[in-house]
Amino acid sequence: MDVMPLLLLVAGSAAIAAAGRRVPVPAPLLLVAAGLAVSYVPGVPDYTLDPHIVLPLLLPPLLHTAATDSSYLDLRAQARPVALLSVGYVLFATFVVGCAAYLIVPGLPLTAALVLGAVVAPPDAVAATAVARRVGLPSRITTILQGESLVNDATAITAFKVALAAAVGEGATWAGGIGEFLIAAVGGVGVGLVLMVPLHWLRTHLREALLQNTLSLLIPFVAYAVAEQVHASGVLAVVVVALYLGHRAWEVDFATRLQEEAVWKMVAFVLESAVFALIGLQLPVVLKGLGEYEGVDAAWYALAVFLVVAVARFVWVYPATFLPRLSARVRAREGDLSWKGPFVIGWAGMRGVVSLAIAFSIPLTVHGGEPFPERNLILFLTFTTVIGTLVVQGVSLPPLIRLLKFPAHDVQAETLAEANAQAQASRAAELRLDELLADERNALPAPLADRLRMVLERRRNAVWERLGQVNPVTGETVDDTYRRLSREMISAEREVFVRLRDGRYIDDEMLRTLLRRLDLEEAAAYRETT
Repeated sequence: MDVMPLLLLVAGSAAIAAAGRRVPVPAPLLLVAAGLAVSYVPGVPDYTLDPHIVLPLLLPPLLHTAATDSSYLDLRAQARPVALLSVGYVLFATFVVGCAAYLIVPGLPLTAALVLGAVVAPPDAVAATAVARRVGLPSRITTILQGESLVNDATAITAFKVALAAAVGEGATWAGGIGEFLIAAVGGVGVGLVLMVPLHWLRTHLREALLQNTLSLLIPFVAYAVAEQVHASGVLAVVVVALYLGHRAWEVDFATRLQEEAVWKMVAFVLESAVFALIGLQLPVVLKGLGEYEGVDAAWYALAVFLVVAVARFVWVYPATFLPRLSARVRAREGDLSWKGPFVIGWAGMRGVVSLAIAFSIPLTVHGGEPFPERNLILFLTFTTVIGTLVVQGVSLPPLIRLLKFPAHDVQAETLAEANAQAQASRAAELRLDELLADERNALPAPLADRLRMVLERRRNAVWERLGQVNPVTGETVDDTYRRLSREMISAEREVFVRLRDGRYIDDEMLRTLLRRLDLEEAAAYRETT
């Protein structure tokens, strides 16, 4: 097995994503553009998306990291709009895009057109999360987009299976399709509910952070595989388990949380970078075999399908947002709502690698051995729709957010709330410390007891100091100055330890122990002021 293409993909996409952090263009767009450009460089291997790899191996960890970063409480508060988008909109888009493609493309059977509709129906979890992080959307809009992207893949995959069964001649009815959807949805949620408690129990009872993080990496694959094994939705199983684990993450050992955060950030960075690069690299593959549709006809069909996808989202979003508000109870609960939020949600419907992976899973033949009708054209239209939404909507979304002038986050109010929370926690910790020190079994020398109180006081004051003025001489805030001075002191200690090692006064093992202690001190100083 030649691993060089995989190494080149990971290294190249990571380098481009890193460069994207230093330029105003979002990294996903740079990666797609780079993939498009590199796909025609002589000697570059074909990176054909294999649905047997993307769906079970790439999708679970991406869904897991997105779900654990989401808020279960916020998602529950936005359950109605999330459900209307992740289920209602996907089915609506499948039908509308399918009917439009049937009318636009001569000779395209309705069943094959509905397959195309299901393929391009779901906005992508990776794209939605990446854009939300980049543009700083209001929290309610971000929650809705993330919640939609976590669940809509399950709806789209089920709709695709039903449409595909009809297209290949296996026979599919509306009743059968609804039944399959309910089985997949209920089964996926059920598998997640069954797995989440024992997985969390195992995670909290493993004594080593290394073992806990190994389990953390396996969890999304286990949830997905178990659900798919019983013909349920692996997507929903992963999401349910991840939401539960994220909600209960405070019960895990601190060392596990620190390692887990670093590990999953690395995994998400590598996978997201590779996924967007893979999208661009599919161009030569999808252009093969277009045959009679090459040229103007193919371009017209691609533009028409893209416009239908973009317009259909607005057609669904505005009624789904404002019709429920005809109820006085809904209006009282949700307050005033302007047209701006639904407009951003409507425009933020970027498609991604899941659509391409589903499209590549379309079989080459139907029953009887006949070629699947217009399979290559469906691949091409899926690719152009994905590229179109990523480029057009992805490029225009940040300036659109700025143009609409959403209210900025009230940093002062957020810091005040954080300070109040810290003050309450510190009072509880101080009372607990007094209780413990009153017991003679917990007797400590006075300097050590004073140190515990000093650390607690420093943690309590750090947030309040963040509300202070910027230093007029250096331009630094109080926490910036604290962090800089702390690092300078630690750097001086580190240089002495290295010099002692080089002089053979201490060995390398002791050096590593001392450096790790300094690293923890530096991390603590950084976290106390962020």
